[in-house]
Amino acid sequence: MDKIDNLDRKILSIIIGNARIPSKDVALECGISRAAVHQRIQRLTDMGVITGSGYHINPGALGFHTCTFIGVNLERGAMYRHVVPELEKIPEVVECHYTTGPYTMLIKVYARDNEHLMELLNGKIQNIAGVTGTETLISLDPGLVRGLPVDKR
Repeated sequence: MDKIDNLDRKILSIIIGNARIPSKDVALECGISRAAVHQRIQRLTDMGVITGSGYHINPGALGFHTCTFIGVNLERGAMYRHVVPELEKIPEVVECHYTTGPYTMLIKVYARDNEHLMELLNGKIQNIAGVTGTETLISLDPGLVRGLPVDKR
């Protein structure tokens, strides 16, 4: 795998802070050409360092006011391979992690309100074959949301 150098890290720090920044501004800040910025971003994408791009949408603006983390227990841990495709069918499930600790999986769900959350839990998530139990933790406020720093630690 190719190495990431300090210039790559500087470019990453800039575009993480503002994904819509024009390449000419990144080039100016880094002291390189726009073409070099494009080449570096393409290389970082090809290496799998940059895995996507897009916009962050406020779920509340779309009517999803309840953010919930749900600990899911399965009959057997290996069943996660069968449970994940079922969770993918539920659009309100936005993240799913296979974990250690008290839960087999931890999922992040957005619901319109508590009634909608109950429908998702009772009508969909708990009805997936292999799910033996859930524990629901409602987020009151995100407090901190950020990306991983790219500078050397």
